[in-house]
Amino acid sequence: MSYRPYLIVVATLMLSQTWAEEAGKAAENAHGEMWRRFIDEYGIMIDFADMEGKVSLPTPEECKQGKPNALGWWAPIENGAMFNGLYMDGAILRWKRTGAKEDADKARKLMEGLLLLNSISEVKGFVGRGVSTDGKSHYAMGSNDQTLPWFVGLWRYWESGLATEAEKKRIEKHVVETAREIVRLGWAMPAEEPFGKRGSFEGYHFDEVARKLFTMKLMHLMTGEESWQTMYVQELEKRGGPENHTKREACAGGMKFWYSKRHNWTSCTAVSALRGLWEMEKDAALKADYARGLTASAQLAAESLSLCKEWDNADSSHFEMDWRVMNVEWVPQQTEKDAQELAMRQIKTFLKVAPRRGKETAFVREPTSAGWIVTLAADKSVLKAHEADLKQLIGHYDYGRLYYSQFFWAEMAWERWNAGE
Repeated sequence: MSYRPYLIVVATLMLSQTWAEEAGKAAENAHGEMWRRFIDEYGIMIDFADMEGKVSLPTPEECKQGKPNALGWWAPIENGAMFNGLYMDGAILRWKRTGAKEDADKARKLMEGLLLLNSISEVKGFVGRGVSTDGKSHYAMGSNDQTLPWFVGLWRYWESGLATEAEKKRIEKHVVETAREIVRLGWAMPAEEPFGKRGSFEGYHFDEVARKLFTMKLMHLMTGEESWQTMYVQELEKRGGPENHTKREACAGGMKFWYSKRHNWTSCTAVSALRGLWEMEKDAALKADYARGLTASAQLAAESLSLCKEWDNADSSHFEMDWRVMNVEWVPQQTEKDAQELAMRQIKTFLKVAPRRGKETAFVREPTSAGWIVTLAADKSVLKAHEADLKQLIGHYDYGRLYYSQFFWAEMAWERWNAGE
């Protein structure tokens, strides 16, 4: 009798176990750095900090004036709602894996941060990006990229089994009020004056379709009102866009890159919404369409995994912690267009003095967000097909030497991959 096949299987399993352990240690390092440096006292993730976790936050006056710009782009409180909402996925999976009170407390802190961002403005339904030194002041505009993850993150906590009844009621109040205000504005995100609104869930690109459908499905789940389900079913059959597809077909087709060569880091928000739709949906045929969309999204995202190899942990290029250097170009802004044009001028200036920023966003942010998209696939064979690349990705980075928090997707990819296995 030959033992060769048996030995091959044993060797493969041992190698897989070793890789898994190495990736797990790397994910734990990422987790440690995230909570050491990037979660502020209010439970909100900031965008960047130095190696000691220090960062100079915009002052209340700077937020009011819109410095460096009224969108908050390139500031250290640019993406709090987006990142908190997404990171909740990993936080809940970690708590379910460990059962530790410390991990429950961390998930709860993220939830409180999300609710705070919906409580800092007198504008109903406003979801802020982050808070200033006073824990309340903020930039005047959020976005669809901020608001959708806000919904998803609160839903993840709400349905996790961790939320108390009192917490569930608080979450429902915030979610329902915000969603109804967005609908009132024609599916636009509320913003403060003089801007009024910014960003929308309306449209036929995959990102817009998944965001809007998820919000409808979530509202039906939380309120029990049949009008939301009726609206949801009708929305699925609406047809439009360049390919004249129905929104159901857009979901089945999955993520597409349309405004730049690749944008895993923003489109992952829509893929997370699609994953949520797949989990909430009871209709088998529709659920299968959502699963196809998740697989298609994973296949496209997988093309970006190898970008991690472009990152050199020994890179010593300069990152400029003083983001206020961009204020040299500041001008008052009265419209979203004013703010966006200013921000685009400012980033060109900033990249000249902070070349490290471009490297981290290209070779850390994109591949790690892509890795998480892969693990959102409902078909476990997709995870298996990309197992080696995912482990290489997670284990590649020295997380203690990164200025941007935008590696948190690596930890989340590990938690999803681990839960899938």
